[in-house]
This record gives sequence, structure tokens and C-alpha cells, in this order.
Amino acid sequence: QVQLVESGGGWVQPGGSLRLSCVVSGFTFSTSALGWFRQAPGKRRAFVAAIGSTEASTYYEDAVKGRSAISRDNAKNTVYLEIDRLKPDDTAVYHCAAAQGDSGLRRLLLREADYWGQGIQVTVSS
Repeated sequence: QVQLVESGGGWVQPGGSLRLSCVVSGFTFSTSALGWFRQAPGKRRAFVAAIGSTEASTYYEDAVKGRSAISRDNAKNTVYLEIDRLKPDDTAVYHCAAAQGDSGLRRLLLREADYWGQGIQVTVSS
């Protein structure tokens, strides 16, 4: 059974930081591309960041570039997303996602994935 379980969300003040985690099971983690997406109220789901099967390839949405980092720990089947200098516009439900195969990273950039997590709420407000 495939599972992607996010944690680390919650309420954060503007200017603060958070680290989201997503633990994966049920498929081959080490050869999968992984990503984070977010969906704000009334908006479509948007790409945030992605990482290839090796950490050499990472991509970020312009809005978080320079203040975020995606990483993975293959030994723990876990992908992380850190975002600093949080803004109210970062408020959203954050989903992790996985895409397998050689085209996995490219598909994540096209907002396509084989597996999705249920999502976790992040609220940035004072």
C-alpha cells in the first residue's frame, strides 16, 4: 500500500521558518523523483519544489526560490521542505508527491505525479 504522510505544518508567524517532512512507503523511494506542491484557498494546486532521484537536481517555484530548500534522505524514505522568511502568501495546504521513472522529475515540473500525500495545512499569520 502506497503512503505519503506529511508532517511539520501548523501556524507560523510571518518571517518565521518551517520544515515539512513526508515519509513514504509502498514503492521504491530511492529511484523516484519527489516534489512539494501547495494549494491556497480558491486557487489551483501549484508547484513548489522538486528533487531528482539524486540530490543533484532541484527546482523551485520563483516565489520560494532563495528562501527554501528541498532535500531527501533515502535511508529514511523521507523528503523535506524547508521554507524561511515565511509570508502570509505561503499559507496553503502542502502536499508531497512522487513520480517514478526517468521522466519523473520532468513530470513533477508539469504538476503530474504517480502518488500524492493527503496534505498538511500551513498558516502564516500574525
